[in-house]
Amino acid sequence: MLKKIVAVLLSSFTAAALAVPLGSQSVLVVEDGTGKVLLEKNSNVQVPIASLTKLMTAMVVLDSKPDMDAPISIDKTDVDMLKHSTSRVPVGAELARRDALQLALMSSDNRAAASLARTYPGGPAAFKLAVNAKIKALGLTQTVIEEPTGLSPNNRSTATDLVKMATAASAYPDIRRITTDTKDVITIKGRQVEYHNTNRLVGAKGWDVGLSKTGYTEEAGRCLIMRFKSAGKNATLVLLNAKANSARLMDAFNIRRFVAGPDGEPKVMKVSVSRHKKAAKSAKRHRRAA
Repeated sequence: MLKKIVAVLLSSFTAAALAVPLGSQSVLVVEDGTGKVLLEKNSNVQVPIASLTKLMTAMVVLDSKPDMDAPISIDKTDVDMLKHSTSRVPVGAELARRDALQLALMSSDNRAAASLARTYPGGPAAFKLAVNAKIKALGLTQTVIEEPTGLSPNNRSTATDLVKMATAASAYPDIRRITTDTKDVITIKGRQVEYHNTNRLVGAKGWDVGLSKTGYTEEAGRCLIMRFKSAGKNATLVLLNAKANSARLMDAFNIRRFVAGPDGEPKVMKVSVSRHKKAAKSAKRHRRAA
């Protein structure tokens, strides 16, 4: 009987679980160009996406073709009253719209993102309509975005939809450039302030990153969208709800190693939590029978 229980438990883990240990709740890795799925785990489970939202915010703002040199003043309405997150952009600060976009994407600043939506042509209501139109145009059938920062847990999507969003965002030169900047110096109220990329892998040794966005809230966990090149192969990864930054980083390293592959050709692998749960239930029935 014990042998049967062990066999059931072992059968619940696919080759991917053994070859690529993954701490994130949802994972999807897709080969760029072909769309071939290389690695998948709960890719159609809808979850909060935190600041990954800001890629959508950036696309919608750039689609409106605004004057990027026009000044934006940070307003008290841009302050996060939901999570009370901190910001190094004080109320009253005036900066060019291009600098607000830089801070929203590279440093994931919530006030900067909120100011971009507030100053969208037609105001926040028009911004929300444009977001919904963009979601529909991109075929993001499992995505809901209610506000521009990602602070709301009601901003939800799936890894599958987010790969589509990353692909769309990569078509914007400004988004590619900003999200792969390691740092920038921006004038805030007469002072030169240095800001850094929230993704430590950007600019890190051994990493060739073409697009990047991190996210974190308590509900969403640690999230990451990244397009990267490894051993001559281009891929897009989405990691959702890792429990710690170290887990998110470890997933990214393991995925890069997997994509490179010892034989230069990664195999398609799939991990399914639902299968794990079924196996656990089956094992429990065996124990009861025993």
